[in-house]
Amino acid sequence: MKEGTNSPKLIYEEKKAIKLFLWLFNVIFFLFDIFYFYIYPFYTHENYTLVQRDGLGVWLYCLIIALLLIALYFLKKGNPYIIKYIYILSYFCIDIVDNLLRYAGTTKTFASGNIVEILFILFCPIFVNKKYFWVVAVGLISKNVIIGVVLQTFYPLFPAMVFFVLSLIAYILLTRFNSYINSLSRVYEELHKKEKLAVVGQMATAIGHEIRNPLSSLKGFTQLQQERNPVGNEFYPIMIQEIDRINSIVDDLMYLGKPKEITFENARIEEIITYTLSITNHQAEGNGITVETAIAEPLPPLECDAQQLKQVFLNLIKNAIESMPGGGRIQILIKSVEKHKIYISIQDEGCGIANENLPNLGEPFFTTKKDGTGLGLLVTTQIIKDHNGELNIESEIGKGTKVDVVLPMSQGGIGKK
Repeated sequence: MKEGTNSPKLIYEEKKAIKLFLWLFNVIFFLFDIFYFYIYPFYTHENYTLVQRDGLGVWLYCLIIALLLIALYFLKKGNPYIIKYIYILSYFCIDIVDNLLRYAGTTKTFASGNIVEILFILFCPIFVNKKYFWVVAVGLISKNVIIGVVLQTFYPLFPAMVFFVLSLIAYILLTRFNSYINSLSRVYEELHKKEKLAVVGQMATAIGHEIRNPLSSLKGFTQLQQERNPVGNEFYPIMIQEIDRINSIVDDLMYLGKPKEITFENARIEEIITYTLSITNHQAEGNGITVETAIAEPLPPLECDAQQLKQVFLNLIKNAIESMPGGGRIQILIKSVEKHKIYISIQDEGCGIANENLPNLGEPFFTTKKDGTGLGLLVTTQIIKDHNGELNIESEIGKGTKVDVVLPMSQGGIGKK
C-alpha cells in the first residue's frame, strides 16, 4: 500500500492489516515464549524450576507490551504506515540484545528464536509494500548473521537460510499482489475516464446544437456589420476570431459527444502536414516562429481519415505555437519506422510542461494553458486511437515539448472503423 497517502480507503485498509498483525504478533509471541520456556521444560527436565527465562527476562515482555501501546497510539493518530517499521526494527534490537545477554560468555548451545519472526515475512504480501519487504528480509537474515558472528557459532546460520528461502517465496507473492492491484487500478482509471467522457458527451449532445445556432447568427451579423462599416472596424475581426474560437470548442464537444464516422482513404501525410501549416502559418509568423519540416524519404500513401488527421496536427502545431509567445522554432520530422508505420515528430522550444502534469495530458478539461479547455488534446488522443496509432509526449520546463505520433500505413481494410 502506498505510504504517506491521504486516501481514506487506503488508510482504512492499512489499519485493518495492522490490527490483524498486532493481534497475531502478540498472541503468537507470548504463547510461543510461554510454551518454549515454561511448559516444554516442565515435561522434559527433571530439575524444573519456575523461572526458566534468562536474557532480558521479564523486561522482554515489558518491551513487547510497550511496543503495542506505541502502535495503538499511532493508530489513534491516523498514521498506521509507520507501525510495521517500528515493530520490525524494535524487534531486531530487542532480540539481538536478548540473545547476547543469554549466550555471550557462556558455553550454552545456541537455541533461540521465536516463530513470530515468520509472521513478519508472511505479512509482506499483505502490506503490499516492497520497501517493508526488504527491511524484513535483510533485517531477519542480518540479525542471525550478526548473532552468529558475535557468539562465534554456526547455529544462527540455519534460521538465516530458512528466512532467505521464505523471503523468496514472499517476494513472488508480493510481486503477484502488486501486479493484481496495478491491474485493478488501471481498470478503475479506465472506467473513471470513460465516466468523465460520458459526462462530457451528455453535456455536448445537450448544449452543442443550441450553442452553434446562435453562434452562426452572431458571426453572420458581425460580418454584415463589418461590410457596412469598413472604416473603424478594428473590433470586428476580433469578434469574428472569438466566435470562431467558441465554434472550435463546440466542435470538440460535439466530437466527444458523438464521434464522427471514420472513412479510411489513401492520403499523403506530407499533404496533410502542408495543409495544416498553411492554416497556422499566419499565427506562427505573428509570433516570430519559424517552422522547419524534414521528410526523411518518399513515403507511401497513408490509409486514414484525412480530415480528422488535419484536426490532430492542427491541434498539435497550435499548441506548439502557443507555447512560444516570444518566438522560437518548431521542427517537424516525418519518416517511416519499423514495418508499415509512419512517424511524425513535432518539437518546439516553448515553456515546456512539468513532469507531474504529463500523465494528466489528454484528460477531460485538464489543461496547462490559461485560456485552454483541455478538450483539444483529448480529441487528438481519441482520433489517434481510432487510427490505431500511438501518441507520446516528452517535455522539460524551459526547454520545450516533443510530441511523437506513430500511425500504421494500413488499417486492415478501407472504410472500416
